Amino acid sequence: MSPEATAPDPANWLEYNRANWDERVPIHVGGRFYDLDSFVAGRETLEDFELAEVGDVHGKQLLHLQSHIGTETLGWARHGAVVTGLDFSAPATAAAAALAERIGVAGSRWVTSDVYQAAEALDGEQFDVVYTGKGALCWLPDIERWARVAASMVKPGGFLYVSEFHPFGNTLSDEDGRTVAYDYFDASPQVWDEPGTYADLEASTLENVTVQFNHGIGEIVSALIGAGLRLEFLHEYEMTLFPRYRVLEERDGTFRLPAGMPRVPLMFSLRAAKES
Repeated sequence: MSPEATAPDPANWLEYNRANWDERVPIHVGGRFYDLDSFVAGRETLEDFELAEVGDVHGKQLLHLQSHIGTETLGWARHGAVVTGLDFSAPATAAAAALAERIGVAGSRWVTSDVYQAAEALDGEQFDVVYTGKGALCWLPDIERWARVAASMVKPGGFLYVSEFHPFGNTLSDEDGRTVAYDYFDASPQVWDEPGTYADLEASTLENVTVQFNHGIGEIVSALIGAGLRLEFLHEYEMTLFPRYRVLEERDGTFRLPAGMPRVPLMFSLRAAKES
């Protein structure tokens, strides 16, 4: 076994992460987690709070950064947006394009690009809404660079909307969801070598190394303000969308800590606007 295989170099984060996601696309397309048959039949892929906080998107140009196989992107299309999905995985954008054709969404566009190169990949185009959601920011080492790129693609009068898992959740023990087991302020790359996928823990996979990064709420908000956007709101939620901790209980399609247990933020959303 090569030294690199035994000790992955975090500097190769993009290479590792892209190989990992490329391999998992067919697992996600064919699996029960994304359940594309029910999506094709009309299942909603956006959360109620996202729809309420973003508001009416009919006729608006919407860019989804890190769009994966397009289920959320096309969810916005079903609500009337003209959508562009951008992802660094070519198999993912190909799957998204096929899904768009399958449900009859004309005019959607799918771009294969690293998010840091998104502005160049889109020739400087700007959008009414730039959206990123659920498990995207942990894959990016430089949140200030991300904020500058995202802000550059927001039209004057438009906004960036982020719907994410709360970074405080990264500090908690997977076993009990209450013990602080990890350092909230640890900004070092986190190298993981784990088979399977959140969509199928038992899936047989080869590309198992990923490099992930924790970004605190203050770091994210400050990066967006520094990029010239005006924060309109920051909301925190006690629920999450998957059973991250063994103690979580499913209620109304979300997962929450048991009644009587002290609550902590497990998700957040924010909207940051560009002045007209």
